[in-house]
Formats: sequence, C-alpha cells, structure tokens
Amino acid sequence: MRILAVDTATKSCSVAIVEKESIIAETTLFIEQTHSKHLMEMIDTVLNLSGLTVSELDGFAVTRGPGSFTGLRIGISSIKGFAMASGKPVVGVSSLDSLAMQCGFSSYLVSPLLDARKEEVYFSRYRFENGYLKKEFRGQAISPVQAVCDINEPCLFVGDGAKIYQNKIKDQIGDLAHFAPFYQNTIRASTVAHISMDRFETNDTDDNSLIVPHYIRKFSSCNH
Repeated sequence: MRILAVDTATKSCSVAIVEKESIIAETTLFIEQTHSKHLMEMIDTVLNLSGLTVSELDGFAVTRGPGSFTGLRIGISSIKGFAMASGKPVVGVSSLDSLAMQCGFSSYLVSPLLDARKEEVYFSRYRFENGYLKKEFRGQAISPVQAVCDINEPCLFVGDGAKIYQNKIKDQIGDLAHFAPFYQNTIRASTVAHISMDRFETNDTDDNSLIVPHYIRKFSSCNH
C-alpha cells in the first residue's frame, strides 16, 4: 500500500510517500509563503525521489483541519485533483489527530493545540491505551486558558499553539504542563499517511467529491 500524503493545515507544508510502515520519501517546508507557491513542486520532489509515478500509488491522504482556512483549501483541492485524475481513493485526516499521534505512547494526557488566531486555539485531548490513540474531546476553538482550565493531571501539549501560549498554560496549571520538543510541533505528512493506512486497508475511504475542510468555527472574510 503506497500512499501519498499532504499536510497544509498550518504554516508548515509537508508531503510524503509511505509504504506500509516505511517512509519512502518526505519533505517538509516552513516558510512565510502561501502553500500554493510550493506544494506541487514538493509533490513532484517526493515522486522523483521515490522513483514512483502517480499511477503506481494506491491512494492519497490529506489533513482536513482544523487549521488555516487558506492552507486547508490548497491541500485538499490539490489532493482531490490527483484522486480524480487517477481514480485512486482518498482519506481525510484530522490535523489534531496527527499531532497527537506524533506523541506516541506518552503516559500523559496529550493535548494538541493549534493557533486559531483571535487569541484562540484549536484543541482536543487524547490518551494512548494499549498502543492505540483514544480521543477524549471533540475538536473545539476556544481560548488557551479555557482549553486547559479543567486539567488536573500531567498533560503533554503539542503544536504551534502550545508554543505560542506556553507561558499562559504554565500560569494556569503549573507543573502539570509538559511540552513536546520543537520537532514534534510540526505535522508530518508521514504521520498523516500512517493514520490513513487502516482506513485504506478496510476500504473505509472518503467520497472525493464530498471532502471539504473541517474548519470547526465558521469561516469569515477576515480569517486566514
């Protein structure tokens, strides 16, 4: 099973080709430019590095959100185009699930936080039980203080929102707050591909025509 996965949910952009439990090729970029300027070039790069063509792929995976409104539209529309042209299936993956998965096997409660602007974060909470990720909160957009105010046990925070609001979180819950290392705060496309694998193997894929960004809060023209 060879999957090409894309993440454009935040300021970073990541593309990977994964086969079963092996990363064949992956590239991640973090620069202050719209993803439309480099996404297709990054896809070409991983295809060239892997020596594969689109016809040799088995499917596509993409983060559906939450995250940047513009970024999500770019990633999803690109992957929908590849899926439509090739006739291959596609799976949409939560950006919060992806961040949590990158903290695999943590014994702490895990809470990914993505910057939602307007002094808010997108957040959810998870636990690893017997090696499996279990979601405890549906994704929400609230203030960082509200996102942590009821935590009464050690919690590992991950994501750009955790970095931005680290001091506020510490002020709120003190020593219960732990923070993932910097390299885990960026969503990796290989993680997106890994999460999608079970769904591909059970044919639990998405209808390409119905895949849309999951914004959590209503889009308005002043949001990015």
